[in-house]
Amino acid sequence: MKILRMLFSGAGVLLVLGLVNFYIGFHLWVLLENGLPGISAGAYWTVFMVIAFAYMIGMAPWPKAVKPAARFFKVIGSYYLACMEFAVIVLPLTDLLYWVLGLIGVNRSAFTDEAGATLVLLLAIFLIWGSRNAWSTIVRTHSIKIDKSIGTSAPLTVAVASDLHLGNIVGNRHLRKMVTEINNMKPDVILLAGDVLDDSIEPFIRNRMSEQLKLLKARHGVYAVLGNHEYYGGSIKEYTELMDSIGIKVLQDEVVETAGVYIVGRKDKTAEAMEAGGRLSVSSLLEGLDLSRPVIMMDHQPTGFDLAAKAGVDILLSGHTHRGQIAPNHWITKRLFELDWGYLLKEKMHVIVSSGYGTWGPPIRLASRSELIKLEVLLEGSKQYSEEPLSSQTVLI
Repeated sequence: MKILRMLFSGAGVLLVLGLVNFYIGFHLWVLLENGLPGISAGAYWTVFMVIAFAYMIGMAPWPKAVKPAARFFKVIGSYYLACMEFAVIVLPLTDLLYWVLGLIGVNRSAFTDEAGATLVLLLAIFLIWGSRNAWSTIVRTHSIKIDKSIGTSAPLTVAVASDLHLGNIVGNRHLRKMVTEINNMKPDVILLAGDVLDDSIEPFIRNRMSEQLKLLKARHGVYAVLGNHEYYGGSIKEYTELMDSIGIKVLQDEVVETAGVYIVGRKDKTAEAMEAGGRLSVSSLLEGLDLSRPVIMMDHQPTGFDLAAKAGVDILLSGHTHRGQIAPNHWITKRLFELDWGYLLKEKMHVIVSSGYGTWGPPIRLASRSELIKLEVLLEGSKQYSEEPLSSQTVLI
């Protein structure tokens, strides 16, 4: 029965995608036929549908001999996903405008050419600006005051990166920039809050990305947690062993004590559906800890704030949402999560959700940015910190 439901669900998704892409393809066909009379409909629709489903084609488990071609399809398909979202938003508006102009008696003979040229220009601007937001990283600094002490007068500097999505699209070039930016912070601790991989571990190994991650330097260690995409890739054991070999501990419902604080790493919420034992509760993880010491927890998906606050977590770090990655998706993530991006004070617990460093699918961001987080944890007795109040307001970029 479960398999049957999955088959019906998959068929439904394919049907919806097929209808959406037919709608987009029809508009593009009208534009091309108007500018290039005599174009072959068969050739056009074959090429268009291959491009429209290129991401799914690239994700299929192809034999090793055709893997390079599959990677090419995945890259093409990722950019098409951005174009598809753009089209789904602007084409209905264009159709509505066409209908209104006819209703009020305006001559629409030149509408196709003029609207087509305008949309192509807007798409180019969208892709250029979106690429800039995806590849040009901003470092966001949060000064967080906790009424606990570790016996030192200096603030604790914590560098945080989530959602790297290392793979065929986000590769060594972007990773090198991240390593440089984080090392420039001179952090005491580095935390990787999930989705280091973009599903498959194959490009991570093939491109030796672990050699770049190995260059991360922190006085008291580098720690990571699993995200949903590590689970989707199905290579968790291989991934955690590889990370361990370069000195990065992947915490799976585990706690470590370092720099005078507890670092708590939860399994991703996906474990509840994909692992027989699920994952431990926050209260179970914190049981027996000396809660007079600071507790910093990584939980990839930003959920369960109430339970974490009640259990005694001081700082909760998450990612996952990408802040929607491409507007207006951020309106959806804002409704799905108590906090989909930025800062929130939940009782006495400080919550920070990052929009992530990499991207899923298209390397395009609109109303979000590639970001790294620098935390200045100001403990009781710290001598240097900013007295500026923290803001929970988000800024549209």
